[in-house]
Amino acid sequence: MVSDSIERLRPLYLLADIGGTNARFAYAEPGDVNPVPIANYAVTEFPSFEGVLTKLQSEWRELSVNGSYLARICLAVAAIPDQPEISFTNNPWRFTASSVAAQTGCPHISIVNDFAAVARSLPALGARHLEAIGGGGVKKGEPMVAIGPGTGTGVATLVFDREGKPLVLPGEGGHVDFAPITDIEAKILSRLRAQFGRVSIERLLCGAGIMNIYRSLADIRNLPLRHSSPEAVGSAAQQGDDALAAETMNTFFSIMGATAGNLALTLGARGGIYVAGGIPPRYIDLLRKSDFRARFLAKGRFADFNGGIATYVVTHPDPGLLGAAMLCVEGDEDDQ
Repeated sequence: MVSDSIERLRPLYLLADIGGTNARFAYAEPGDVNPVPIANYAVTEFPSFEGVLTKLQSEWRELSVNGSYLARICLAVAAIPDQPEISFTNNPWRFTASSVAAQTGCPHISIVNDFAAVARSLPALGARHLEAIGGGGVKKGEPMVAIGPGTGTGVATLVFDREGKPLVLPGEGGHVDFAPITDIEAKILSRLRAQFGRVSIERLLCGAGIMNIYRSLADIRNLPLRHSSPEAVGSAAQQGDDALAAETMNTFFSIMGATAGNLALTLGARGGIYVAGGIPPRYIDLLRKSDFRARFLAKGRFADFNGGIATYVVTHPDPGLLGAAMLCVEGDEDDQ
């Protein structure tokens, strides 16, 4: 992917957003944070990351991006990025920065958390890529928080220094303890605790979490299981003729609202709470009808505090790649 006589070639950045289900790749030019898509691969189609990079190199050649070379690679991963070997939470792939550098011929490898990349993209999202859920507003320069249920649950925060420079605070907020609010949620927790021991937010706020809620509610209500996938549960809830599926999705979004409200309080997120990930954009109608915003506000004496904070669903097709491009540009500037 690197040609001879680099001096005569234009530099490009290779970008990746790698989650538990999909690996999306794009490229961008220095100074331009708009990613150009290359490919989207299903993780299950490749036994190793080396294999997907081999396929990517083939796709790159077919694009015929002539007169260019890879100046930097930024990989946004659903994993802890500062470990010697990248090991995904919901993905069997393993790799190191040095192995990627050897295979691609690019020595400048940046690895960031996938939701750190999503958080970095937030100031660049326009109104057409944001669906407001409820009221509240956004204060410029105040913390912005991204939370996203998909294959797992991502959380990251964007803060700003005194000069207005954005700083990403990555974390593993999806793995905090689940705290039930209602009696039904307590019963769900009891069933999940019997299955998993400790129950984190991610046991409920992800695709598998929808099924955990669905099976628990079926047991509580003594109802048969009619669906075997989160997509089927969500579709049945949208059609409006399946009470158990509807309760499942309302419970899912209610718990997400309570979690988002906790993040708003913890981080003082007056810059807004942004719900990303693969699930919420598919079910905006169900989210609006759910208790998401009510639970976001249900914080006792601090209901008014959260009432002033806007909540959005991110509908951008891949904010992770957009954020990776922005981080790549900033990384290059810092190296100069």
